[in-house]
Amino acid sequence: MAGKKVRVGLVAGGLGAYWPQFPGLLPQLQESARRVAERMRGFDAEIVDVGFVSDAQEGAAAAEKLRVAGCDLIVGFLTTYMTATMLLPIAQRSGAPVLLVNLQPTPSMDHATFDTGQWLAYCGACPLPEMANTFQRCGVPFRSVSGYLEDERAWARIGRWVRAAGVRATLRHGRHGLMGHLYPGMLDVSTDLTLVSSNFGGHVEVLEFDDLRVRVEKVTDAEAAAKRAEAEEVFELADTVKGADLDWAARVAVGLDRLVADFELDSLAYYHRGLDGEVHERLGAGMILGASLLTARGVPATGEYELRTSLAMLIMDRLGAGGSFTELQALDFERGHVEMGHDGPAHLAISAGKPLLRGLGVYHGKRGYGVSVEFDVRHGPVTAFGLIQRPDGRFAFLASEGRTVAGPLLRIGNTTSRVDFGRDPGEWTDEWSATGVSHHWALGTGHRTADLKALADLLDVDLHQV
Repeated sequence: MAGKKVRVGLVAGGLGAYWPQFPGLLPQLQESARRVAERMRGFDAEIVDVGFVSDAQEGAAAAEKLRVAGCDLIVGFLTTYMTATMLLPIAQRSGAPVLLVNLQPTPSMDHATFDTGQWLAYCGACPLPEMANTFQRCGVPFRSVSGYLEDERAWARIGRWVRAAGVRATLRHGRHGLMGHLYPGMLDVSTDLTLVSSNFGGHVEVLEFDDLRVRVEKVTDAEAAAKRAEAEEVFELADTVKGADLDWAARVAVGLDRLVADFELDSLAYYHRGLDGEVHERLGAGMILGASLLTARGVPATGEYELRTSLAMLIMDRLGAGGSFTELQALDFERGHVEMGHDGPAHLAISAGKPLLRGLGVYHGKRGYGVSVEFDVRHGPVTAFGLIQRPDGRFAFLASEGRTVAGPLLRIGNTTSRVDFGRDPGEWTDEWSATGVSHHWALGTGHRTADLKALADLLDVDLHQV
């Protein structure tokens, strides 16, 4: 599901007093600004370019344009020296985080031939301390990237901020479904719903299982058959899958699609215990297929009412890491691996191979029966990422980088991955648990801590790394 593109405001500037003194300088700086705008458009972003400013009045006019544009991030390009008063109004009025970039024309000046005008084109670093001092004294967070125009390391860092701003925007405008009730006794999973809006913004939509039931009841046989055909294409089917169970899971999956569309959900967490095979129990037991398909399409869904993990999965998904519902399963001290995964929904897009649907007569710890997803996360670099709810009501990020590796796996209808964190698995588990993370988290592909640090900065939350 394609989300709304991140909107990035762009303004470039320099000190207007230089232009009559060095006639060739402004055209050179404007050409650099055009190159920066071109590179910015290479990101998957909507760019609002308000042009070049040369004094405080032009800076104030640009600030108003960017305020009206409603940007998710503003990038200020320091082409040469400029006073803090030219950019401070932009940072104060826009309501968006600001990133200052200092990208000189080339890696180094030609010192033997350069005159003052040519040097000034390399002087974007000069105002950075001034900007930082002013921003901090005015209560505005300061962040910057320095490099040169074609410096790929600098552009990678800029891209990290753009991605983080996109995730922040998703959270600020997100709609998160919470359906059913807490798994009895799991105190760690309980989340104060107001804290989601307080820490991230967005809205939590409280749903009843009847909201799903009425939609499943309206699913036609043709719609259910089409969803079953989709499942048979996406999954390998174990010989334990019963046709009636797959038909029911397909019907519930169509209902879930409608639920997500009707309530415009960006994520969903659910659980319902049920009783004696009644319809709500059957609905809860039949959600794994549809929830996994939704997760693969960019609407993460988690069982056990784990709202904070559905948010962690959403963050990882928007960073391009997938992000699958995960908990500790066992420790392999012979191989030095932490075995982790979960029963229930999983992010199919990061499976190491074609995911398997396995029929289960018993869901351990839960009522009901049906089909469940089984796979191993794609081998290579991974990041475990969780959201912590602190006693003071603030959220915090928790991340740990490792590698998923080959090894023996259980075949019990769960996702299971072997993760090598490069240390004793017992020591890693003790340190991870001691952070106060809950029972669950997201496991995503790639090493993502740098991206998560940028997002934590934009959200003003702490990040702890194990």
